[in-house]
Amino acid sequence: MLITADRILAGPDAHTIHDGAVLVRDGLVACVGPREEVQRCAEPDEPRLAFPGATVLPGLIDAHVHLCFDAGADPVATLQGQDDDTLLTDMKAHAEKLLSAGVTTARDLGDRNGLAVRLGEQIAAGAAAGPRIVSAATPVTPPGGHCWFLGGEVSGEEKIRSLVRRNIEGGAKVIKVMETGGGLTKGGAKSWESQFTLAELAAVIDEAHQAGLPVAAHAHGVDGIAAAVEAGVDTLEHCTWMTPTGFAVRDDVLAQITEKGIYVCPTVSPHWPMLPQIFGADRAEAMFDAVRRMAEAGARLIAGTDAGVQRAGFDGLSASLSFYEHIGLTRQRILTMATADAAAALGLGDVTGQISTGYSADLLIVEGDPLLDLEALKKVTAVIAAGKRYEPAP
Repeated sequence: MLITADRILAGPDAHTIHDGAVLVRDGLVACVGPREEVQRCAEPDEPRLAFPGATVLPGLIDAHVHLCFDAGADPVATLQGQDDDTLLTDMKAHAEKLLSAGVTTARDLGDRNGLAVRLGEQIAAGAAAGPRIVSAATPVTPPGGHCWFLGGEVSGEEKIRSLVRRNIEGGAKVIKVMETGGGLTKGGAKSWESQFTLAELAAVIDEAHQAGLPVAAHAHGVDGIAAAVEAGVDTLEHCTWMTPTGFAVRDDVLAQITEKGIYVCPTVSPHWPMLPQIFGADRAEAMFDAVRRMAEAGARLIAGTDAGVQRAGFDGLSASLSFYEHIGLTRQRILTMATADAAAALGLGDVTGQISTGYSADLLIVEGDPLLDLEALKKVTAVIAAGKRYEPAP
């Protein structure tokens, strides 16, 4: 398949190749460069797709989704009212929505009974439409803790290790630990309250790292963030720096985050402009400023939406990325957060996230130039995942 367009954002730095082309063979990028050069590599009978006025960029990566939730007013109640077969059917629809919006890889950070692993296998086999799925399976939480209803309630280091091993045996590619509470769980710990001791966190991380898997820590509260960083997690999810009275970034902990190269996924809602109305202007600005300070300090930010929770639909990644432009990041950095940097954080840095020879042909074609206007990301012309063009069902 030979794809031509006005612009190709190629290589690890997503540099612009004007009047460029990408040659795709066997699901991989066989060649990328100026149109005339790449065309000489193509066989006469290879299919050709021309996209005048468009940009070809790496498929987007949403580094934090929950396919088991429906993004409705009460996603937990909906989940609890479904059996696994019904839930899996809905998860397939959610996955296809991600793909149609240009997301070719998604990290699912918590579901029930390994359904996201099963769905990922179906997608990889061509039996379902969706992005590549990196699943955490059942998140680790204490009895009655955040997202206890997903089945991961454990107490004590031995039971924690046992759950981590079960997730690994079940096909998980990342381990999720709920270090603090969260608003989604009614009656549970507050978002700023820690749920595990440092020793328990260390047990999660040790067991996962022995198997070569990274650990993602749900951490809103300052104390929980500090503990997760000290224990050696690989990614921090949310990282809102909450206290009982507001938000307070700890410079010493932030310095450790950057020194250790820990990735931070702020999970920005597609409807982030509504936050001043929901939380009040001062509180919302404090939340925005915390992310700005992490960015300015050099933290390795990656893009994620928490898709599935309230108001966070599965087609919202491009809308959420506008937040980072609002706080002062360049469009180049924002696109890298949602492609190459996210791929590296997910352990897929040598597989996807860039348009380079030998990489998976995960491509998004949009009208216009997202380096001039991020709104172009919403104007999806075509999506290609692992070398196959997504064709919506009639």
